[in-house]
Amino acid sequence: MRWTKPSLAVIATALLATSCSAGASNTGSGGAQARDTSPLTAALGTEKESAGPAPAVAGARSGGTVNVYNSTEFRHLDPQKVYAGAAYSASLLWGRQLTQYQVVDGKAKLVGDLATDTGTSADGGRTWTYRLKEGVAWEDGKPITSQDVKYGIERSFGKGYEVGPPYWPLWLTGEVSYEAARAKYAGPQAGDLDAIQTPDERTVVFHFPQPQADVPYMAAQSSSSPVRRDKDTGTDYDRVPFATGPYRIAEHVQNTRMVLERNPAWKAESDPIRNQYPDRFVFTYGREALNINQQILSGRDGGADATVVSDVLSPELYQAADTDPKAKELVVSGRRGAYVTRLLINNDRVPDIAVRKALNLAYPRQQARQVQGGSRTGEFATTLSSPALVDWQKYDLYPAKPEGDPEAAKAELAKAAQPPASLTYAYKNTPDGQRVAQVLVDGFGKAGITVVPKPIDPKAFSDEVARADSPYDLYESTNSVDWPTPSTLIPFSFDGRTSADFNETRYRNPEVDKEIDRINQIGEPRAKAKELYALEQKVMKDLPELPLYYPSVNQLRGSNLGGAFIHPIYGTVGLSWLYLKS
Repeated sequence: MRWTKPSLAVIATALLATSCSAGASNTGSGGAQARDTSPLTAALGTEKESAGPAPAVAGARSGGTVNVYNSTEFRHLDPQKVYAGAAYSASLLWGRQLTQYQVVDGKAKLVGDLATDTGTSADGGRTWTYRLKEGVAWEDGKPITSQDVKYGIERSFGKGYEVGPPYWPLWLTGEVSYEAARAKYAGPQAGDLDAIQTPDERTVVFHFPQPQADVPYMAAQSSSSPVRRDKDTGTDYDRVPFATGPYRIAEHVQNTRMVLERNPAWKAESDPIRNQYPDRFVFTYGREALNINQQILSGRDGGADATVVSDVLSPELYQAADTDPKAKELVVSGRRGAYVTRLLINNDRVPDIAVRKALNLAYPRQQARQVQGGSRTGEFATTLSSPALVDWQKYDLYPAKPEGDPEAAKAELAKAAQPPASLTYAYKNTPDGQRVAQVLVDGFGKAGITVVPKPIDPKAFSDEVARADSPYDLYESTNSVDWPTPSTLIPFSFDGRTSADFNETRYRNPEVDKEIDRINQIGEPRAKAKELYALEQKVMKDLPELPLYYPSVNQLRGSNLGGAFIHPIYGTVGLSWLYLKS
């Protein structure tokens, strides 16, 4: 996920289209999804709407244990390192932020979470003030203070935290890269960060070198979570963070099991976001997605009380979900709003645009989508940005046949100064990943492009492909902007001055970098968006990556589980609203 600035008043009323899924139902259709083109609103809520408690879920009851099955463990639990939709969604159970999205009937509204409201700005957006609610507490009952918020955000500057969102370090220093920000301030061990002031126990004041109108949305990210200095266990905090939400971590055996129990210090009247219906959540990791889905559909061995947060409906079960009414009822479906699935191309290793154009022409999109579930996978994409973004502009600079065009690709490849002998394709070593890899080997092979598939353990995939010396030429990735404007797409994913953690394609164009700097000074959001969409097409002319799909999501919930819907921001089943029917 990625992003940067705009004017709050306009965003708050009409600008936002949400970044993920449109699912508002706890059942959803099991068949091919009709494309949802309607923008979802994510306006700013009032102080009254920020007060709590969260709106009740119709028909919900308390008690019992909800099982959450994941084929792999979350990459991170440390709030300053969490940077993925499924982990964001799950972490709402045990963590709170300054602001967060309240979801009612599938619609999202940004409200104050730990804070009394979504923030107050001054000095043209350079100064932002948050006031913490009275009575918000840690799991041991001690009050959450402004110093805890300051310390948590200061941690995001520290070594090892570059895997999380970059915005606090960049915005608070005015730098364009994480490395430059760290050179100015290296984290809590370097002392206090003067840009964050805590005049009293409940007040936090942020001072930015440049106007920042998107602070309320940044304040909803997990990196905006407080951390108590005396509970900071360093690397072990990634295993058991100290809780502020309705649940706390009672047990965690990494890659195997995690148990959440009710947090007695959490007060519903202060929380407008979350509910606390189940007694416990038990996360189980390490089984194949197909086995997980079969268990939920059958209802056996706890499957009736289970859901998933990362894994999607397995293609092997599509026919059952289409033909069996009972199975169809258990499919939770929606649009992954602002996500785009792309074939990332390492531009350092594949610098010739003729080769990238040949890949675009040869890519067998139809076949690759079919082995992942056909139209359920999503609609074919032609843009770097998602249709879910505000004022989105459709374009197709490099039209290509869905089934691939080997002859046209061969002709384009002949223009290359030095056609590659082979290209390495990294993929998650899962059944889906294996199927797509085989399709690409065959499809690109017809165009004279030899692809060498490289399977990678799913748990290590993100770290492996993003490392600076990555030996891979190609890999597939599905990502979203960090909120539903284009502010965090080009300025972070295609800025040649940023690291491979963000600029995954290693794209470098000094003219684009200059435009990013100019556009980042525009304070009016719609004007800024217009300029960013124009810049997006300039980037796309260089074809640094191949847009593949605007994805949909289909996940399962057990027959005894109520309240399941696709979270309209995080794009996965929302856990904070679940309850057991009996």
